[in-house]
Amino acid sequence: MWKDKRVSVIFPTYNEKDSIRAAVLDFFASGWVDEVVVVNNNAAPGTDEEVAGTGARLVHESRQGYGHAIWRGLEEAEGDLLIISEPDGTFSGNDVVKLLAFSDDVPVVFGTRTAREFVWEGANMGVFLKWGNYAVGKLMEFLFNTTFLSDVGCSMKLLSRGAYETVRPHFTIGGSAFGPQLMLLVILCGFPFVEIPVNYKRRVGVSSVTGSKVRAFFLGMEMIGIILRYRLDSWLGKFPPPAAGG
Repeated sequence: MWKDKRVSVIFPTYNEKDSIRAAVLDFFASGWVDEVVVVNNNAAPGTDEEVAGTGARLVHESRQGYGHAIWRGLEEAEGDLLIISEPDGTFSGNDVVKLLAFSDDVPVVFGTRTAREFVWEGANMGVFLKWGNYAVGKLMEFLFNTTFLSDVGCSMKLLSRGAYETVRPHFTIGGSAFGPQLMLLVILCGFPFVEIPVNYKRRVGVSSVTGSKVRAFFLGMEMIGIILRYRLDSWLGKFPPPAAGG
């Protein structure tokens, strides 16, 4: 609970069997989280057993893809403040309070993994991923004239219930590029936001996306295409007018 607002955390899981239990317990241990929703997105065998007994609520999503898992988790979550993260050991429950503190001022908070002081030894944030995410973030910032953006790939985010309900009807991407789409929808709907540094640790296991530079490169190209398309669509008046409130 944060100032009479219930806090929900959404964890999509596919290949996090060895880290999911510790992640759930870590976020509950922050003292601020009321609910953790774990979305089993055709996850590795044994994942459900790891979640059992942690206090998290487990749901299953048959549609493959990161975006589909997040859609389902947000639908299931009951909180007033909705935190999206990943249970692969890279993110810390200690950062929950950072997101919540900024939620007092803005309805949306994005995490960034580009602050050197918060990137732990062994984390998968080398030159290629760091500067690739930074470049795409700067493209988004420049084309939409937003506040500072430096990491389109950081999956740790906070949305108020109002912001989520506004952007939800426009979800269309069920794959790994859902994160940038969510950011673009927040921007185009006129919600104030801020980006803050979060801890980024060594992953438990291997990522199905960023574990390969080739897959990461093509995901980056897809993100750039989405940004350009949304900018063009907004110029052509193909996106709804800004929302009021959040």
